[in-house]
Amino acid sequence: MTPEEVVEFLKQHPEFFEQHADFLATVFVPHPYGGRAISIGERQVLTLREKNKLLEGKLRELIEYGEQNDAISEKLHRLTLSLISASDAAAVTAALYLHLREDFAVPNIVLRLWPQDVSSGLPEFVAVSAEARDFAASLQHPYCSAHAMVDTAAWFGEQAPLLRSFVYVPLKREQTNGVLVLASTDQQRFYPEMGTLYLQRLSELTSSALARYLA
Repeated sequence: MTPEEVVEFLKQHPEFFEQHADFLATVFVPHPYGGRAISIGERQVLTLREKNKLLEGKLRELIEYGEQNDAISEKLHRLTLSLISASDAAAVTAALYLHLREDFAVPNIVLRLWPQDVSSGLPEFVAVSAEARDFAASLQHPYCSAHAMVDTAAWFGEQAPLLRSFVYVPLKREQTNGVLVLASTDQQRFYPEMGTLYLQRLSELTSSALARYLA
């Protein structure tokens, strides 16, 4: 019989252990962390302890993730309140920059809006290339990258050569009318596999807040 067949037999015939209790008392197996032999009962206890440690580790991870999500939700809530209370588009952008820098520790932020609205007086309406607008319009969700896309590196001025990770957050209502770009000198701050749920919420919040004031 193969080892797999032995295991299957014991699964199908649990009465084997009752009927051969004396035999089991004579069986010893190697200790997993030493050269001595131990009984099957001791080996089972060690196995259960190992499984318990793994479960405790997973539980700690879940608790840590939960605490992190709670902290992010609280910060996003504060940002939401600030955007709601903003009296004009300039106040919206000021609140956005403040919370992203202070609460989320993102120092490199660029917001670009279009079509150009000179009457608003906002610096966020500087000219944007057609390539950058097309790229933003192609995004269905926030997009993380290890390098600046199309010609957007120039938006960060002299900081551009130092930046190692980027996330592009499209701003949409009926159509794409802007993009929020966050960047970091840390290569692992924004990476392609990271979750974007909160970034998507940031996109929706910012789009809605600006839509009240910008035609």
